[in-house]
Amino acid sequence: MKLEYKWIVGIVFVFGLFTELLDTTITNVALPTLANEFSASTTTIQWVVTGYLLSLAVFIPVSGWAGDRFGTKRIFLVALALFTTSSFLCGTAWNIESLVAFRALQGVGGGMVTPVGTAMLFRAFPPAERAQAGALLTIPTVVAPASGPVLGGYLVEFHSWQWIFWINVPIGILGLLFAGLYLREEKQEDAGRFDAPGFVLSAAGLASLLYALAEAGSQGFESTRVLLFGFAGIALLVSFATVELRSPQPMIDVRLLSNKLFRATNTVQLIGFAGLMGALFLLPLLLQAEMGLSPFQSGLTTFPQSIGVVLMAQVAGRLYGSVGPRRLMMAGTFGVMLATLCFLAVGLETSQWWIRLIMLFRGMSFALMLVSLQTATYATIRPQDTGRASAIYNAGRQVAASFGVALLATVLSNRMSHHGAELGNPVTRDGALLAFHEAFLAAAVLAGIGILLTMLVDDREAAGTMRQSVAIEETAAAG
Repeated sequence: MKLEYKWIVGIVFVFGLFTELLDTTITNVALPTLANEFSASTTTIQWVVTGYLLSLAVFIPVSGWAGDRFGTKRIFLVALALFTTSSFLCGTAWNIESLVAFRALQGVGGGMVTPVGTAMLFRAFPPAERAQAGALLTIPTVVAPASGPVLGGYLVEFHSWQWIFWINVPIGILGLLFAGLYLREEKQEDAGRFDAPGFVLSAAGLASLLYALAEAGSQGFESTRVLLFGFAGIALLVSFATVELRSPQPMIDVRLLSNKLFRATNTVQLIGFAGLMGALFLLPLLLQAEMGLSPFQSGLTTFPQSIGVVLMAQVAGRLYGSVGPRRLMMAGTFGVMLATLCFLAVGLETSQWWIRLIMLFRGMSFALMLVSLQTATYATIRPQDTGRASAIYNAGRQVAASFGVALLATVLSNRMSHHGAELGNPVTRDGALLAFHEAFLAAAVLAGIGILLTMLVDDREAAGTMRQSVAIEETAAAG
């Protein structure tokens, strides 16, 4: 039986998306090892994560234009090849500076893989089947980040830190072979020119703002350096938006945000992913530095979140047509907030099984939010705008992840100083636990804001995808 082309695209994209998203968290459990290996400070080692996320965010918009201009198959292959090569180079790093540089290069490849793949996927699936595509995307979107700590912990504990990067090489090669053989080339006639001013302003603005936020943890928000880079970043991003609105051929088509439903879902995503990635950054630190778990034990304790996503993803896809995106997003975000608040009751002697139960419930809640989010986002987007819309959506996700990690790392660092605690110091464990609780409270506040933002989503605008989803379910039931 011949496999339909839409499923071929889905298989190829899952290869690329899984490896790219896996790298957003696989290094978290290795940070203490990398800090010892390269004699790096906490502030410096944070850039192993933040530099990768920032590079993703900067190059995602470029890929939307490049895919339309040169062809989605060609750009996808180039991006996956760059990601695979830079993954190998990360494992050969000789100091912290070279590692951060190779991680940034890795982010360039990863930043181009996701939006090009998303555009191919949503063009391959007709509107009536996009709930299926949304469910397909949800699994690697959350399973990969949640699996990262498990795989990373195993590789660091039983092999060496280099393998957290080299594991991408065989997966990338398989993805390249499959994509090269089976993908079709697609171009858009009106791709336009490369928007150099937009690229420079967005890159400089994001880098400046995230640097300020990262430094605020150790320097304080009143620091001259933090204020200077923070305000410069905001000014550059405002200039970026102004330039893009006036450009006839923008890199990021900000005008798409005038679409009410598209704007609303992207706003919800911004808060949702900030909380998701920020909490996944905090938890391994608490488990290893304060509770004494090994890297592998830590990964096994966070992994049930991915199990929750797998269990609930298909259920969420079936509920979408009758319940609607707004109520599903609201229920999912509320569940995430409750799960995050449960961490305030976690102590230094709390059973790992209690934490695993929290993560399972958190994953199930995220599945409700993400399936509806990914399906509704493109409901009112024209097919010819899918590439640029995908660039906005995926860039927003990485910006949100970068912001979440930087924000909650800053909160943790600030509260550690307030309680006179030092990460991993047995003498200050009680103060450190209070700092972690306050950081998790900040993550729960983000989820609370997300609940309010779901009110912006109008089910009537997504009615087409809802009716089509119900029709698919009824046909499947009849069959």
